[in-house]
Amino acid sequence: MRVIFVEDDALNRRVVQDMLSVIGVEMAEAEDAPTGLQMLARETYDLVLMDLRMPGMDGLTAIAHQRCAETQSQIPIIVVTADTAPDLKDRCYAAGANDVIMKPVALNALIDAIGRAVVGAADDDMMLD
Repeated sequence: MRVIFVEDDALNRRVVQDMLSVIGVEMAEAEDAPTGLQMLARETYDLVLMDLRMPGMDGLTAIAHQRCAETQSQIPIIVVTADTAPDLKDRCYAAGANDVIMKPVALNALIDAIGRAVVGAADDDMMLD
């Protein structure tokens, strides 16, 4: 499985990369949303982990752009955030996110979210067949 983590904080990227390596998941990194969108246009990934608060383009805008992209528009996207706004999940889902997990990221929450996203993507593929 190949995952891309779009996150401006290098320490957060490192922590998640260490967690994913434990379960055998390969992770690419993008330090901002425009770079992440460019990588998604050029390479194939199975899942996106997306921070919300980044300089320049925020995560919600990046998710909306990816959902309109020509390639990988249906890729599962999990928001990874420290934001605790009451309407956070609604805004994330409205932008096109599949799931939301909170920082600091716990390994079990990350694994559970990836599992839900992969199962959801497989269900969507079956409906298209």
